[in-house]
Amino acid sequence: MELRDIEIFLTLADELHFGRTAERLHVSQARVSQTIKQVERRIGAPLFARTSRRVRLTPIGERLRDDLGPAYRALHEGIDRAIAAGHGIGGVLRLGFEAPGVADLIEDLLDFFRQRYPDTELLIREADFADPMAMLRSGEIDVLVTLLPADEPDLTTGPVVYTEPMVLAVSSKHPFARRKSVSLDDLARDTVLRAAHPPEPYWVEEPRQWLTPAGHPVTRGKPFATFQELLAAIATGAGICPLAAHAREYFSHPRIRFVPFAGSPDVEWGLVWPRSAETARVHAFATVASASRP
Repeated sequence: MELRDIEIFLTLADELHFGRTAERLHVSQARVSQTIKQVERRIGAPLFARTSRRVRLTPIGERLRDDLGPAYRALHEGIDRAIAAGHGIGGVLRLGFEAPGVADLIEDLLDFFRQRYPDTELLIREADFADPMAMLRSGEIDVLVTLLPADEPDLTTGPVVYTEPMVLAVSSKHPFARRKSVSLDDLARDTVLRAAHPPEPYWVEEPRQWLTPAGHPVTRGKPFATFQELLAAIATGAGICPLAAHAREYFSHPRIRFVPFAGSPDVEWGLVWPRSAETARVHAFATVASASRP
């Protein structure tokens, strides 16, 4: 069996879906089907049982998966280590987080990178709340995990590493605190607080209004320089603030309720790094992050 044949077989054994396998490997579905038929002819027995509704491994397919999987991973890890040594990937990769809690949420990715590149140390840093891009531009960190979009001409936007829904942070005395959910149009019913990020070209700047999906204007409150100041203002009823859902666990507060949004898009956390400073370590981390996405 060729290495590509093994890769297609193991991916289909993981996905149990021809379409998803083709998409994951960036090949046609016909290529996947043809490869599996060729492998089955060589083995002399079916590896997958196919119906119109599902695909499952046969006992022989399960045994082949269990035998090939560890060897395939070991082969790739050996190649990766050789490439890392040849390209100088060993050293320190300084990884900044706009939201420190996201470092815990992507711990599997960080552990996978450490296993693949044991000679590279990951140094975790908390980015400046008021200007998360500043540490990138000053050279204090190599890569930033930040909320997307981040369309800035001097930065490269890499893969998404974590996706989660939004919640609305409100005072425990706010009428919304008793709701099971809120909508984006509800943002027009109170002052919306925010971080003191410097305005970027892709953000709506004053004096243009923020509008809800229904076209209602949103009243924006003053920006805050730290997240704790923002939470204190929410707790006192100075306004409301949309946040990523992990805030419920990481920033619980006796006087704040986190109400789920209904029908709102998820938020995406992704990698960003300076175009002029893409090192072999940065490229390796971005590649691992991209490969680890489902």
